[in-house]
Amino acid sequence: MSDDPAKPSKAKRQADMALVASYHEARLADLLERVRDGFERYDSGKLDAFELDELIHRYKKAARELWKFCAEMTGGRNASFIARTLEEIQARGETIDWWERGNPERRRR
Repeated sequence: MSDDPAKPSKAKRQADMALVASYHEARLADLLERVRDGFERYDSGKLDAFELDELIHRYKKAARELWKFCAEMTGGRNASFIARTLEEIQARGETIDWWERGNPERRRR
């Protein structure tokens, strides 16, 4: 047991890491669904190869932003902070749109 009352217990850190990992996997699956849809649209002729390539590029950027957010849990050091952040976001009924977070609107010149 830790002498620091502010430091979460080992069980709490493990639970927080599991929460963050579960969130990461679920949001990654959401992003991958966009890629799956893109391939279906490509196969049906609704997208050309360049459009599908752009979609895949956007996926990579969105997945990277999600990874950066969730990877802060490395070694469990920040998992508690991220878990509390996720709980607060959920309590407010909000979500993070990782697709948009990874692909902000480009300024038009």
